[in-house]
Amino acid sequence: MIRILIVEDEEKIAALMEQYLEAEGYEITRAGSGEEALERYAEGKHDLVVLDWMMPRMNGLDACRRLREIGQPGIIMVTAKTEEIDKIVGLESGADDYLTKPFSLRELAARIRSLVRRMNRGGDREKKEEGGLIRRGELVIDEESKQVFLNGKELRLTPTEYTLLHLLATKPGRVFSRMQLLQHAFEEEYVLDERTVDSHISKLRKKIGDDSENPVYIQTVYGFGYRFGASHEH
Repeated sequence: MIRILIVEDEEKIAALMEQYLEAEGYEITRAGSGEEALERYAEGKHDLVVLDWMMPRMNGLDACRRLREIGQPGIIMVTAKTEEIDKIVGLESGADDYLTKPFSLRELAARIRSLVRRMNRGGDREKKEEGGLIRRGELVIDEESKQVFLNGKELRLTPTEYTLLHLLATKPGRVFSRMQLLQHAFEEEYVLDERTVDSHISKLRKKIGDDSENPVYIQTVYGFGYRFGASHEH
C-alpha cells in the first residue's frame, strides 16, 4: 500500500484530503507543520508527500529541501501562489509536481496516481541491458532498483528526474520535445507549461555533472527540446 504524508496546517483541509485519499486506497499520515512533517517522515518513510507551501515557522520550501536531504519521496507542493516564478522556485526546491489552490480532490488524486506511476515505472524489457543496467559513459542506470550512479557514486534523483533521464538515456541521439518529455513524465492532460521541463532538466544536469553551457549527457536542441548525447550510446 502506498503511504502518503499530508502536510497541511489547516485542519479542515487536511481532514478532507485524508478522508478522500483513504477512500482511494492509500495509507495516510498527517502533519500540521514542516517540523512535524520531518519527524513523521523519519518515523514512517512515506512513499509520497503532499506538502503545503504556506505554513508558519518552517514553510513548505524549507521542508521540501530537508526531505530531499533525508530521502527521496515523491513530493507534490500545494500552494495558493500562482505566479510562474513561484512554480519554478517550488520545483527547484525539489518538488516533483505543483498544485495551485483551490483544487479539487479529484485532481489531487489524479496527480498522485501520475506521480506513483513515475515512481514505479521501469524500463521495457526489450530495452534492458545486462542485469537490467543501462551504461552511458560513466553513468549507470539500474532499472530494477531505479538507482543512478556516476563514476560509481549513487546520485539522489527525484522520481521525475529519474523518469526523464531514463527516457533520454534509452534512446541516445533521439530528440524529444518539451511536450513529449512532459507527457511521458506526467501522463496527464493538465500539464500545459512546457517550461516546467526546463527546471527539471536543469536540476538533473547539476546532479549528473553536466555543464549547462557545454553538456555532455543531456544536450539542448534549440527551438525543440533535448536529447541524450549519441556518443554515450554504449
